Amino acid sequence: MLLWVGLGNPEPGMARQRHNIGFMALDVIAIRHGFTPWRQRFKGLVAEGSIGGEKILALKPLTYMNASGESVQAASAFFKIAPEAITAFHDELDLAPGKVRVKRGGGAAGHNGLRSMDRMLGTPDYWRVRLGIGHPGSKERVTGHVLGDFAKADRDWLIALLDGVAEAAPMLAAGKPEDFMTRVALLTQETK
Repeated sequence: MLLWVGLGNPEPGMARQRHNIGFMALDVIAIRHGFTPWRQRFKGLVAEGSIGGEKILALKPLTYMNASGESVQAASAFFKIAPEAITAFHDELDLAPGKVRVKRGGGAAGHNGLRSMDRMLGTPDYWRVRLGIGHPGSKERVTGHVLGDFAKADRDWLIALLDGVAEAAPMLAAGKPEDFMTRVALLTQETK
């Protein structure tokens, strides 16, 4: 079983914020691949499904970003899921809007959701799907940017990115991150 975690904040008023792109990605994946309805469990919302023959537990922590690891740790401990079978979908300031990168391990780079996961899992050795939201240009504007809603001008690239991630998800489930990134890039290029 794979554990796919979308990072975000649970308040309804935060649903359209850039920081919640991880929740958005999991929502589109769950719809596209016919996952079960979301239900409360492990301090979060979970949905189950299968992609490319791999059983996947999708998790959206309801603990707020800074404590995301509590929910992830509870789910991974219950199902005995090793860190290398966990993938976190999260916003990435250091990638241009609409770009995606996948990597295993690494630092939290100031991302409180990743920092919480590292702390609770005892290792940074899980997969990350970094979803580019772009940098506002100066450090002073980062918090407002991340916690700001996506603008109308972002709509086209955001929809293309989320659709591309959902469409290419079987490659990610199969453990082919390079193929996944290539497919997402091709799918999002078609909309430009």
